[in-house]
Amino acid sequence: MAKQLKRKLKTYQTSLGFYDQAIAAPSMKAALAAWGASSNLFHQGVAKETDDPDIVAATMAKPGVVLRRPVGSDGPFTESAELPSDLGEGETRPRRKSKSKSGSQKRPAKTARTASRAIDDAAARKAAAAFEKEERRREAARAKEEAARARERARRDKAVTAAEAALDKARREHDAKTKAIEAERAALDARAEAEQERWDKQRKKLGEALRRARE
Repeated sequence: MAKQLKRKLKTYQTSLGFYDQAIAAPSMKAALAAWGASSNLFHQGVAKETDDPDIVAATMAKPGVVLRRPVGSDGPFTESAELPSDLGEGETRPRRKSKSKSGSQKRPAKTARTASRAIDDAAARKAAAAFEKEERRREAARAKEEAARARERARRDKAVTAAEAALDKARREHDAKTKAIEAERAALDARAEAEQERWDKQRKKLGEALRRARE
């Protein structure tokens, strides 16, 4: 953990959907994980490290937290950003074109002054610790969601097992009753056959006696 706390954070920026996104993270890999990206946005040219002083300041104030602003805007990055105001327009507003010469001259000067101010070790450790804390929070949230899914799967499996057991029990009871009924039917058929044979013999004997009595 000590080595992790000493890792200096960098600010990374990308555009996903309706938002520009920025985060202070120790590596590109960590930034991609926080953005939930399924591919390497840096290799694709849609993500980069930035030294914009305003963006750096915002992300360093909340290391590990994904900040957003409407895509194509120059507004501040925040945790809750509104959708772009020009979604209904026919053309997409150009993104951050070069400003006036005076503006383009001011930005490098401001960036140079900011870049020259290195974050001291105590501030770097504090920012790295905050990032690690945010990473642990995300991991805990993912673990909680996975645990909830596991509980739901277990509940569903238990319900299925109980239903299958009940069905098997009912089937066995039905089979047993059916066999008992068949056995009773066979016994009745045997009794009926025996009774028929007894009656046939008795009827024949009595018939002969009647015939002799009439002679």
